[in-house]
Amino acid sequence: MVKTGGGRRVRARPAEGVVAAATGRRRRLPGITLRPGAVKQARQEAGLSLAKVGAGHVTAPAIFLIETGRTRPSLPTLEHIARRTGKPVDFFLADPGGVTDETQAGLLELEAMIGEGRLLESISLGERLLGLATSAHRLGRIRFFLGQAHHQLGHAERALPLLRDAHQHFEAVDDPIMLAECLGWEASIAYMTQTPGAKELAERGLAICRGLKPVPQSTESRLLSILATIHVANSEWEPAIKLYEEAIEVAGSLYDLRRLAVTYSGLSLAYREAGQVEAAARFASRAITLLEVLRDRVSLARAENNLGLILLAQGNRVTAREHLDRSLELAQETDLEVGRSHVLLSLCELSLQEGNLEGARQMAEQALQLSERLHEAANVAEAHIWLGRVAAELEDDDIVDREFDVAIRGLTELGSTERLLRCHGIYAEILEKRGNLPEAYAHMKKALTASRPGLLADDETDQDEERVSSA
Repeated sequence: MVKTGGGRRVRARPAEGVVAAATGRRRRLPGITLRPGAVKQARQEAGLSLAKVGAGHVTAPAIFLIETGRTRPSLPTLEHIARRTGKPVDFFLADPGGVTDETQAGLLELEAMIGEGRLLESISLGERLLGLATSAHRLGRIRFFLGQAHHQLGHAERALPLLRDAHQHFEAVDDPIMLAECLGWEASIAYMTQTPGAKELAERGLAICRGLKPVPQSTESRLLSILATIHVANSEWEPAIKLYEEAIEVAGSLYDLRRLAVTYSGLSLAYREAGQVEAAARFASRAITLLEVLRDRVSLARAENNLGLILLAQGNRVTAREHLDRSLELAQETDLEVGRSHVLLSLCELSLQEGNLEGARQMAEQALQLSERLHEAANVAEAHIWLGRVAAELEDDDIVDREFDVAIRGLTELGSTERLLRCHGIYAEILEKRGNLPEAYAHMKKALTASRPGLLADDETDQDEERVSSA
């Protein structure tokens, strides 16, 4: 009822929407049709309040009404929400006619499976969803998650085409946050397969991520962690440690346990290579504890290998053997290919320390075959180094020289300065023990030149070589 100017009360005219409902026809709300729950999901993932999402454009109650489906946003409002939450506009849109509801539900389940580490199940679901998806938006995300699952299982050759297709889609639709995510995973594959460009991909992804307002913390943290791991692969320990610590700090309370475990494992590796064995052991144990709880057997295989090497550096061969054997067992159980050669080379090193030369040779040969098949050039060279070291223990000089020649040529082609320096140093020690001082000196000189170009002037080194020859 409403009061008229003459004091009479009359029945108010029903609102247009009420009339439509009474006659069985529901009036279509103006604005953009959204996927149910999309705005709330995006807001929560971005860690924002209602007020922060609407800031500068609409009020918190307006965002609440949009979230609950009581009103629909205009395109400018939807674009504002997308910018604030770091999501593409496509993320919020409902599929016309609901024809891909099954795909959307499957996409949410696919993402959840990967988050829980159910990788084989997620691959099966993802492949089925590829046949059901009817929108480019859905296909882009399905390919992204499917590529991510293959990557985590070490199936780089299957993951990369999927991630590249997703990359092209997200770039075409101007979805910067998903493009940054794709670049991160592509960078991760590049460093795992030892192909050039990993650092540049990760840095590009990080730059895109940091250009967003607000910066999505989880994506930034993940990219920092990937960039840190690339520094580890390049033997740049101090920058790696700094980036890992920054990744943990950026994530704060949003850090998911799986990512935290992987970061701990990377920190452990960086500390081990930097000679800080106690810190390395501490972070390795934290990583394994979390991965055991999460039942992430793929990441656990890598963490067990890392801890085994730390224990080996501490001289604890018995416990190192337990962890390395478990690492290989997990790699085999999960069909982990990329990275398995690292475990085999670790077992080669342990067997050599134990005096089991035949076991060491077998492990190095298996690592060589696997890394050649997967085109892991750095690991191919590393396997030749270990085969040369085994041959040195057997005093087979011809095989030693042949293996180190292959390793040096391979590392030179790769441009891997740190690995090449180490290779020359190991070979120089072997040659010195053999009594071949001129050749030993020549390789030590190359090691010094690789580490500090211009350190030795040509005339000085020539005189030194003459002195060694006459010794």
